[in-house]
Amino acid sequence: MKKYISTGNKDTRSGFGVGLLEAGKKNENVVAMCADLIGSLKMDAFVAEFPERFFQAGIAEANMTGVAAGMTIGGKIPFIGTFAAFATGRVYDQIRQSVAYSNKNVKIAASHAGLTLGEDGATHQILEDIGLMKMLPNMVVINPCDFNQTKAATIAVAEYEGPVYLRFGRPSVANFTPENQKFEIGKALMLNEGADVTIFATGHLVWEAIQAGEKLAEKGIDAEIINIHTIKPLDAKAILKSVKKTNCVVTAEEHMLNGGMGDSIAQLLSRNYPTPIEMIGVNDTFGESGTPAQLLEKYGLNAENIIKAVEKVIARK
Repeated sequence: MKKYISTGNKDTRSGFGVGLLEAGKKNENVVAMCADLIGSLKMDAFVAEFPERFFQAGIAEANMTGVAAGMTIGGKIPFIGTFAAFATGRVYDQIRQSVAYSNKNVKIAASHAGLTLGEDGATHQILEDIGLMKMLPNMVVINPCDFNQTKAATIAVAEYEGPVYLRFGRPSVANFTPENQKFEIGKALMLNEGADVTIFATGHLVWEAIQAGEKLAEKGIDAEIINIHTIKPLDAKAILKSVKKTNCVVTAEEHMLNGGMGDSIAQLLSRNYPTPIEMIGVNDTFGESGTPAQLLEKYGLNAENIIKAVEKVIARK
């Protein structure tokens, strides 16, 4: 098992903030809008550097989305920032009609996603956002795993032409990917080659998958671990290549099982290479208040449960 070492815990939303500033320096057409959450979205540095390219929308997410779509007609590249619950559920109509249907170059920067929002509770812990976004034609869906990857993803998103949903979170998590990496949209990342089982993970659960892989190695189980940071478009070639080698799959995500990454992978396999699969995710329920660690444990989104899923799926080969 390849050894990964965290350089320290950092929140992925800060990676977005740093990436947004860099993207702004690279391209003067990059602009930012926020729904009264500059600090929470870590847009402070961009606002300070480019005050004339920042627009405060206030608590009016639908209006912000429509204005951003209009700005693209003049060649601007707008990043619109708010909590994931508001960025998707509150303004789905505007995203569908004004952004996705019109194929506008709007970047939806969605922070505080998933259970690890923690104490704010179920109303803010959106667990269906990936499903909502991936079902929209033209929409790219990206869910990076740590600070460094979120920074790199933000820069890549600014260079991509078309609507993008970029999902990240509030808690500090292990920062283990390369500092100056090149992010390739739609390209899965091999973290550890193995022969017994493939673990596909996304977002915060990538680190949990790595921890699970280390413990599985101690048990003599050789796990292949792949980071699916881009959920749409899915890297079908990489997924099928791995599964044809291991012949069993575990997926791990901080999202509802219905409509998530695992759902997309299961559909791909059912059409091309039917394979035993176990899924780690939230099973048709809302979240609740608690610390991120408590919630990940209660809802089974941790290394221990990934290990159990691996042992179960291997037995099904």
